[in-house]
Amino acid sequence: MSEREATEPRAYVGMGSNVGDRAGHLLLGVRGMLDAGLAVARLSSVYETEPVDFTDQPAFLNAVAEIVAPLPPPEQLLARLLRVEYALGRRRATRRGPRTLDLDLLVYGLQTRATALLTLPHPRLHLRRFALAPLAELAPDAVHPALGATFAALLRACADRSRVARWKPPR
Repeated sequence: MSEREATEPRAYVGMGSNVGDRAGHLLLGVRGMLDAGLAVARLSSVYETEPVDFTDQPAFLNAVAEIVAPLPPPEQLLARLLRVEYALGRRRATRRGPRTLDLDLLVYGLQTRATALLTLPHPRLHLRRFALAPLAELAPDAVHPALGATFAALLRACADRSRVARWKPPR
């Protein structure tokens, strides 16, 4: 655990979009988090990624936002994220299918929990290159609360070989 993590817990939110104006949806997601009273301190680069699990869909743009104090309790933070998704057109018609905006609470400080509503850290975080790459960019030395490894180490060890590349906006 870094000194910063011990004194100032941070939450990391994975963002993804693969429908319509993908970059615009990510920006609106950041704006929605700010409007919901969340202190977005930093953003990773944007990555273009191929879909995993349900692969018959367009490529995603993914990024991670770092949220700093004051942090609402994890369940309230998740509720705010779900409201932002919904306000921006997210409907859960197909499991893991195309989406205007997906906001996933990846990590909340060093907390671990498993409830009917929320699992922390995100249960598939360490298996997903599209989430680990932007997270390791922001917090390479931060430690996964359940696994005890840094996010940089988890990214290096990740068996997921799906395409994840920094996105270059069209000119």
